[in-house]
Amino acid sequence: MVALALVSAVGLAVDDRILVGVPIWTKPFKFAVSLVAYTLSLAWMLSLLPPTLRAHRVGWWAGTVVAVSLSVEMVLITLQAVRGTQSHFNHATPFDYAVFQIMGVSIAILWLSALVIAVLLLRARILDRAAAWAVRLSSFMALAGAAVGFLMVQPTPEQLAVDDAPITGAHSVGVPDGGPSMPLTGWSTTGGDLRIPHFFGMHALQLLPLLLIVLAALAPRFARLADERVRLRLTLTASGVYAATFVLLTWQALRGQALFSPDGVTLAAAGAIALLGAAATALSLRTPAPSRTEEVLA
Repeated sequence: MVALALVSAVGLAVDDRILVGVPIWTKPFKFAVSLVAYTLSLAWMLSLLPPTLRAHRVGWWAGTVVAVSLSVEMVLITLQAVRGTQSHFNHATPFDYAVFQIMGVSIAILWLSALVIAVLLLRARILDRAAAWAVRLSSFMALAGAAVGFLMVQPTPEQLAVDDAPITGAHSVGVPDGGPSMPLTGWSTTGGDLRIPHFFGMHALQLLPLLLIVLAALAPRFARLADERVRLRLTLTASGVYAATFVLLTWQALRGQALFSPDGVTLAAAGAIALLGAAATALSLRTPAPSRTEEVLA
């Protein structure tokens, strides 16, 4: 993925072709960079599995299937970029349709393999409880984020109105793909965009463990954070806020609403998440006796 990101960066510099409103090498570049973070995080999580023969073997096979599936996906995305056509939702020719079908199968296999890894992590005994739950919850949230991709393959009303539409599926909601978009991300600025919750959910795999690393680094300077119970509560609070935000972003996109053009209902929901998150954080920083819930989580 690092090598492909470099190749795609060169493509962005020397290839001036535009596809669906963005430079044609944008998709391979963004996917490659994203998958560098995703696969490194997944590899680290696999290293946390207990060294028992069965868990190690199942984890190795699941990780290998993820790697192969992602490789197939990226080969096909890059192939279509070279050909100058869309990789996703493309039914224009039998070849394009076959490419998209193979990509769909590879992603389904990848998702199931990542689910196996998440279940293994759920059952694994990791010494630090906060780390254990950061890894477990982030892996399941990443699965939810990946599952948003399955919503994108549904045909839009405009596509249903056309016989044998060459493109079936879209990441934008309420507006056509390729319209006005944000710089760098390419997310729609005029309608909903399912890539936003897709991105946000999948990268829980990095952000929640990163939060725990920050808390551990601050522990020598702040006595409260040296208490494992406090770090566990903060981890659970952050996970709850992250999950609620993911649901809100998905709901907002499905209503055809641009990220930075929220209506009153979306703002009210975001405010409620912020207030509840702040209250839970304040409670988490207290150091009372452990609750029954924490004993169960232990």
